[in-house]
Parts: sequence; structure tokens; C-alpha cells
Amino acid sequence: MQQRCGLPFTLSLLHPKYWLTWLGLGVAAIVSLFPTSIRHAIGNKLGAYIYNNNKKRKHIVSTNLSIAFPELSDAERNKMALAHLKSYGCALVDYSLIFFAGKNRLASMSEIHGKEHIDAVRAKDKTVILLLAHSVMLEFASPQIGKHYDIFGSYKTSKNPVIDWMVARCRCRQASLVVSREEGLRKLVKSMSPERVMFFLPDEDLGRENAVFAPFYGTEKSTLTTTARLARMGKAAALPTFVYFDEHKQKYMITIGPALENYPTKDAVADATTMNQGLEALINQKPEQYMWFMKWYFTRPDGEDKLY
Repeated sequence: MQQRCGLPFTLSLLHPKYWLTWLGLGVAAIVSLFPTSIRHAIGNKLGAYIYNNNKKRKHIVSTNLSIAFPELSDAERNKMALAHLKSYGCALVDYSLIFFAGKNRLASMSEIHGKEHIDAVRAKDKTVILLLAHSVMLEFASPQIGKHYDIFGSYKTSKNPVIDWMVARCRCRQASLVVSREEGLRKLVKSMSPERVMFFLPDEDLGRENAVFAPFYGTEKSTLTTTARLARMGKAAALPTFVYFDEHKQKYMITIGPALENYPTKDAVADATTMNQGLEALINQKPEQYMWFMKWYFTRPDGEDKLY
């Protein structure tokens, strides 16, 4: 029996408390028709506004950049922080494409590099897990990769059921199955097979549970052990993946690295370190487009002070 993808539409989504959300989606539908130059002009203005007016978010970005790139001067770090938030602004505006652009249009706006690494794993009759780093443009991975493979993965629910319905609907245009994080790993593991490609976001700091400390850009970071467990349980190869927007090509670039070597092992710290190194190597292609506004180093080893 084929698993159903997505969330059902219910009349409760039309409750007046969600009318503002629907209005916003209507505006997004119009924005999705704009060319990239106009969308990103809006996005850059939005990012600059966040930089100048959202002190909390700017502080998180600046703290992360000072940890990850201690060699930068204050002026260089501020420049990178502004570039990051402008990229974030562009990504927010570009969600209009994810929600409303057609599959062919989305695929034509992106390029995939490293597809041969997926094919090499599949040639060995092994399952592929794409370790998708939290870049601001990460949503553009599935339209292109979904052209070539049967893909599936999970998503994080929000406090707004209309947005949850919309996100699930959009992802199901590309994927055969999407699972909310709250449903746990069992459904994902049962869906793993060499015929499918799994998307998994492995780099978020979710606390100490199911995590170990491993270096990420030279500083200990709480790193999930779930990724190695999934690879072990599904007899899968794990491939780091990063998505960024190339201003020169005016395209979204999906970069897939080779399968992590000697992964997984019985050493959780070694596995976490291997994964973080694989992600770093790809993030460094366009570091300002990584989600530096997230609290990557929130959880600290015993005895260390909070960083945010």
C-alpha cells in the first residue's frame, strides 16, 4: 500500500485567525511571478532592515561568526553578517517560488553538482542519505533532486497549521513521503531503501539528548548522533549536501559531496566529527549563506558559559 504524502485540508484552516496568513500567501503568489532581480532587490532590503533593526538576531549572527571565523576583523565580520542577512532576506522572498512556482520552472532555476556520488552509492545497492546543511536556500534542493530520484524526508512543524499544510503540500510535489519530526524516526527508517533518496537535516543543536560534542568550525558543538544511527539501521551511505544561490549564474546550486568515509563507526564522537567536517567543506563554498542566525553553539559542555 502506498504511503500517503502530505496533510489533509480541513475547514479549520479557514478560521478567521488564519486570514492574515492566507493574505500573506496571496501576496507570495504574486511575488513568485517576479523575476529574480526584483525578488532579490526586495530580499536585500529586507535583510538590511533586519541587520539594522533586529538586535537579537544580529547578535546571534555576530556571535556565531566570531566563533567560526575568529580571524575576521570587526569590519569583516560586520560585512559578512550583513551579507548573510541579505541572503536570508532573499531566501524569505524566494519561498514564494517554493510555494507557487511550477516544478519545471523550479528545476530550471537550479543546478546539481555531485549527482555522480548518489549514483555511485546506488550502484552498490545501498541507500542514500543526503545530509542537507541548514543553508538559507535549502528548500531548492528537492525540486532538482526530485527530478532524478524518488525522495523523502522529514519536516519541522510550526505553530501555524496553514503554513504546515502549505509546506507539506509543496514538499509532496517533489517527494513521495514527508514525515513530521514529531512522528519520530521509525517511519523514516521503515521507508529507507536503495530505490529512494532520503533527505535529513543533521546539524541543528537540539540539546544533549541523542547528541555528543564534536568540533564544528573549531569549537565544540552539540551534534546529533541520530544521523549515524540512521545510516547504521538503514545500511546507508551519508552524503553531505549544501545549497546556495550563485549571483553570477543567477541559479540555485545544489552541491553533493562524496559519501562520508568510514562512517558510521562505533565511536559516536568520531562519527559526529566526520559529519561536521564533511558539512564544513561544502559550507565554505558560500559561508555567508549558512544559517548563522540559528544558535549553533547554544548547548555547552559542562563548565562552559553560555555564548548567547
